Amino acid sequence: MLPVPPALPRGLADPRPVIAVGTLAWLVAALVWYLSDAPATWGWTCAVGVLLGFVGFTVSHLQRHAAQRGAKGAQRGLL
Repeated sequence: MLPVPPALPRGLADPRPVIAVGTLAWLVAALVWYLSDAPATWGWTCAVGVLLGFVGFTVSHLQRHAAQRGAKGAQRGLL
């Protein structure tokens, strides 16, 4: 039988800071794109990156809410 690894500390288990930094990075990239003479496809790439950041926040919020409710399918260790 394999040993069970220890649980992650609460600070490392929370995905929200990582999602926030990634979303802000895409917002900064969009600002740089807007101020430069870059191709239009780069703007769409930045917009999709920001949109996926908001999707990440939504999924994280829904998972945390499900864990607080005690839903069966909720992720463990979010509280």
